[in-house]
Amino acid sequence: MLGAVFDLARELLSALDPEQAHELTLRALELGLYPRPATPDDPRLAIAAWGLRFSNPFGIAAGFDKDARVAEAVLGMGFGHTEIGTVTPRPQAGNPRPRLFRLPRDRAVINRLGFNSGGHVAAHARLRRPRAAAGIVGVNVGANRDATDRGADYVEGVRRFSDVAGYLTVNVSSPNTPGLRDLQAPALLDQLLSRVLAARAELVAAGQPRRPIIVKLAPDIAAADLPAIVEVVLARGLDGIAVGNTTLARSGLTEARVASEAGGLSGRPLFYRSTVVLARVHELVRGAIPLIGIGGIDAGEAAIAKLEAGASLLQLYTGLIYEGPGLLARLKQELVDYLARAGHAGIADAVGCRATAWAAKSLPV
Repeated sequence: MLGAVFDLARELLSALDPEQAHELTLRALELGLYPRPATPDDPRLAIAAWGLRFSNPFGIAAGFDKDARVAEAVLGMGFGHTEIGTVTPRPQAGNPRPRLFRLPRDRAVINRLGFNSGGHVAAHARLRRPRAAAGIVGVNVGANRDATDRGADYVEGVRRFSDVAGYLTVNVSSPNTPGLRDLQAPALLDQLLSRVLAARAELVAAGQPRRPIIVKLAPDIAAADLPAIVEVVLARGLDGIAVGNTTLARSGLTEARVASEAGGLSGRPLFYRSTVVLARVHELVRGAIPLIGIGGIDAGEAAIAKLEAGASLLQLYTGLIYEGPGLLARLKQELVDYLARAGHAGIADAVGCRATAWAAKSLPV
């Protein structure tokens, strides 16, 4: 019965403007209107990363809960982690509306939100509240659009949230803030990570916990550029990499009119590209750091492929728009069934087992 109610709610939300539907979803979660898991997670789904224990590998990706309004609700739904943000130091409205577009036949979304954010102070205050739900909350930090020193904005994010974040993500891969992806260039990335890690070292020296810091890369990075970027990450001793953000590619879409909208594409069409790039990153890091796999996870088959391509943790967002909150329970069960079939004792046994094959696949130009 409860599942039917949530299915009906999803149908009603799909008739609304996408951004209005998203706001109503957040309000429902704030009111506690969400499904709870019937049983604890199967122990085989647990995985450790950065000294943290995740009861399952699934999390909601940044972009869903930009201002840390529903972190407890997301964990209460049964996700092993959630990543709030991207949050900027000062509040900003983002790009003009309309800026969010559904492509139902492609099971995809295009957004050009542009880091709409309530700012550090408000998000930090919410994250300081006690939480009853177990799970890890990551904080995804970015730079204000008009920042004259974007590196300083990332440093401020690390300083602000180090007391409340399970881990921190440096987002240099959104396509919707002009020039932001330039920070993925090896020299600029090296400078940025140097400043971010120096800020963390100062916090640790002052008695703050040492929070893991990861970087979120775009799935559009050229194959020839990827080794140098990963080398910077490894040389700086970063804790992990998330692959990846939305894509500017539009190959294979059926909804041509909406596909012409500017912005980053997420959802099912992103799955193949993001998984190939994930596997290539896995081959380059050679197990040195954990990876987060993002992009097109809307079924158990996709989640399994991400793990086999090298991800230790998985994040989704667009899949929930089309599949509803029942998707999480289905993903968990399909993953447990897969582990049993494959003879794996746990998630860690599956990570990267087909990365070489995925990394060898070609990408559309």
